[in-house]
Amino acid sequence: MHAVVSLCGLVVLLCFAWLLSHNRKAVNWRVVGWGLGIQFIFALFIFVIPAGSKLFLLINDVVNAVLDSATEGTKFVFGPLAVPPGTTDAAGNPSPGFILATQSLATIVFFAALVSVLYYVGVMDKIIQGFAWLFTRLMRISGAESLVASSNIFVGVEASLMVKPYLAKMTRSELNTVLTAGMATIASSMLAAYVMILRNGFPTIAGHLVSASILNAPAAIIMSKLLYPEEGHPETLGRHVKGVQEKEDGLFASIINGANSGVRLVVGIVALLLAFLGLVALVNKLFLLAGNPINSLIGIHIDWSLKGLLGYLFYPFTVLLGIPLADAGAIAKILGERVIVTEVVAFQDLASLIATNPQISPRSVVIATYALTGFAHVASLAIFVGGIAALVPARTRDLSSLGFRALLGATLATMLTATIAGLLYTNGSVLLMNG
Repeated sequence: MHAVVSLCGLVVLLCFAWLLSHNRKAVNWRVVGWGLGIQFIFALFIFVIPAGSKLFLLINDVVNAVLDSATEGTKFVFGPLAVPPGTTDAAGNPSPGFILATQSLATIVFFAALVSVLYYVGVMDKIIQGFAWLFTRLMRISGAESLVASSNIFVGVEASLMVKPYLAKMTRSELNTVLTAGMATIASSMLAAYVMILRNGFPTIAGHLVSASILNAPAAIIMSKLLYPEEGHPETLGRHVKGVQEKEDGLFASIINGANSGVRLVVGIVALLLAFLGLVALVNKLFLLAGNPINSLIGIHIDWSLKGLLGYLFYPFTVLLGIPLADAGAIAKILGERVIVTEVVAFQDLASLIATNPQISPRSVVIATYALTGFAHVASLAIFVGGIAALVPARTRDLSSLGFRALLGATLATMLTATIAGLLYTNGSVLLMNG
């Protein structure tokens, strides 16, 4: 029954995006069809075919092994503060509990350095080129936007650097795809933080995050081309292009520069959390001051906090994802708050929900994870629009006007991937929280 709901949700999300389209008559349904086909083929291989399930678990184990290696550095620098919850350090000292800065955010530096090394030795470039070729060949979109979407599976706003020479001549539809893909996926450096937040209550989280980020790339292209179809003739239409990337001078240079990039990312995340959480707390107080008298007047309890109001907005979508009704209210609030306070806080709240509510369905947690995997929030909107506008100032006006449409597309893309997870979820599947 729940799988049927997820299937209906998938159709509703596509129709919803089409209804909000800039030009419904110009929608290229080949893009939509092949995008869904790529998602389903990959998802079936990972979650249904036995060989794919083994690969999924291998990926999960590899990511966790790498993450365990990353904690050696954080433990050396931060001591007991870096010890994950439920474990002890070499001296037998117990963990003080979960600390975001020293246990999750600090590991981003290691992962950023690792990704930089993989770029230097050529591994990452080959993987990205492979995905880009697949998207260009099957969906018949431009090579430039395919390359950006593929790069965003592994990196963040810096993915746009790979197509810098093409940005000035991109159509508005292409620019919308660049923004949407950026906000619908996660950088591999951030994956470490999410795994640290959730893996105690969700042991197979690493594999799910990797598969979600891959699935979100074609989902982002689908939603982008529904919301803003191609009306022009892209310069690289149907043509595979190679990215522009500066090669590091050496292995150690790549490690140093990657680590420094990770530090800047951590500082940026901390600054955003400090600013946005404070502002949200202030807005919440104002809303509650205005809303509580209304509750008394009408005799109905309404949650006037931002999280509560966004929960009401996201509730119908949460149900359509295939999440059981018993969990839909709590999950809807978490999905809603991601738009305002970033996915880091949303993942933390999901982890808290798992820890404090043993009755929550594993299905709900799995689907929520897929729906949350992406940079689809207001802070990210500013980062991507500002970052790409800095590379091509002449297109600042176009990027700014497309920003909120791209944010909507990214949000719908993550939910589209979540419906596929819900559709393929079975009690005997590797999708189960415990693998």
